[in-house]
Amino acid sequence: MSVRRLAEDQPDSFSFSKETMEEVRWWMAKYPPERKASAVIPIMWLVQKQEGWVSEPAIRAIAGLLGMAHIRVLEVATFYTMFHLAPVGKHHLQVCGTTPCMLRGAEGLKEVCKRRIGAPHEPSKDGMFSWEEVECLGACVNAPVVAIDDYYHEDLSREALEALIDKLAHGETIEPGSAVGRQTSAPAGGAQTLTDASLYDGSLAKPVQLPGLPEKA
Repeated sequence: MSVRRLAEDQPDSFSFSKETMEEVRWWMAKYPPERKASAVIPIMWLVQKQEGWVSEPAIRAIAGLLGMAHIRVLEVATFYTMFHLAPVGKHHLQVCGTTPCMLRGAEGLKEVCKRRIGAPHEPSKDGMFSWEEVECLGACVNAPVVAIDDYYHEDLSREALEALIDKLAHGETIEPGSAVGRQTSAPAGGAQTLTDASLYDGSLAKPVQLPGLPEKA
């Protein structure tokens, strides 16, 4: 894993929004008071959902809230790549580059991101987009896969990714899932086996006489 550092430019302060604090208290209530530090990861995630990234002032605020040393919270933030340590675009794309996705066209998807958005980890000039290459997203059957914000977009081609970016740029909503209409992780092109319903609908069943049953009275 490469070294992960906080962004050079940091805000002067951080404060939890009312909505975020309500969720923070819910998470803290799940643990005994002496174990409240166990909520550090979900609270950091809530901070990222609020701000888009995790800043140094936010890390200090979390540490103070949970009674943790600042360095302990910093260790968590820099270890888990799910946390952004610098500002990202309004829409953040995570392009899977692991072998199955690479073999199915991820290199082309990265080229689209470079051309449409710019360098990885850098927000676009209008602040709308940012992107990065990530390790396996766990949807190898549906490769290549790009996670956009919180949702997976699968079976992508260059053209399909371009279309998604165009929609987001125009403020439109995009639907997650397969770009080719695949049902979850079903075979591409539809089912190839068990296509005869009689194999499983019970129509071929025959009465069976089990041996050793007691005779009826």
